[in-house]
Amino acid sequence: MLKEKLEQIKEPVLPEVTGDIPHGDMPGDKIRIEETHIQKASTIFPVLLEKLKETGKDKAVVSVFGGSGVGKSEIASLLAYYLRANGIGAYVLSGDNYPRRIPMYNDAERLSVFRSNALRGLVDSGEYSEEVRKTLFDLWEKEKDPDPKLKEEYPWLAPYQEAGRKALKGYLGTDLEQNYEEVSEILKAFKEGQEKIYLKRMGRKEEERWYDLVDFSNIDVLIVEWTHGGNAKLQGIDVPVLLNSTPEETREHRRLRARDGKTDSDFTTMVLEIEQEELMERAKYAKIILSKSGDFLSPEDF
Repeated sequence: MLKEKLEQIKEPVLPEVTGDIPHGDMPGDKIRIEETHIQKASTIFPVLLEKLKETGKDKAVVSVFGGSGVGKSEIASLLAYYLRANGIGAYVLSGDNYPRRIPMYNDAERLSVFRSNALRGLVDSGEYSEEVRKTLFDLWEKEKDPDPKLKEEYPWLAPYQEAGRKALKGYLGTDLEQNYEEVSEILKAFKEGQEKIYLKRMGRKEEERWYDLVDFSNIDVLIVEWTHGGNAKLQGIDVPVLLNSTPEETREHRRLRARDGKTDSDFTTMVLEIEQEELMERAKYAKIILSKSGDFLSPEDF
């Protein structure tokens, strides 16, 4: 029982970090554990134990959320490693297995949502013309239509980008994009003591989708690592942990982890900025917030 195990911990054990640590279950995912991740996880861990005690539950769910540039996956992996070293069974579930579309199709849907609504907004603004259409087609081919700097050269891009960004914000991280219901059902089954649960796996191709039957009989804490792990639609989180980052850090981290092929594009920058806005909105619900420098923040400070 988690409650009893937590009570037995007087001084938390922080073992030396080796290559044998649990990590998220996203197929092909790469993690790069560096000293800064170890320092942050070591800072969080004693506080996390106290928060787990406060839940009073026999099985608890921790959410580690934030932009991937802050080391969300690495820190979640380390927290699970520390829990196991202290006699507490832990499993790391990657929320990136639960979008409604595989990455290539979701990327296409994001761009379609942006461009179709941006174009409609441009028409509604009264600034659309045949000349604008030709210029816009050229910008589409070069993938420069989301570039905010081009608004000085093409003022009509202002209503275009504003409408597109608004529509994109209404899609990113919502249940139109992410299957919060399925993840919530998994968390519910775990808390109810179901010993074996089918978990989804998703690669980057259409045929790379399957389910693995995972044994939870010896798992006390389920850690969900996910950019959207603080979303209000996700039910069953006991200890939300927010890791602060900037869109720039997130973009660089995605490049290092080979998450997608266009990490430096203007559209990717817009996506990361909108995701950062979502994180800011959910900060007040986090029970632990850690800054980029490794300091604890209150929701008000954040």
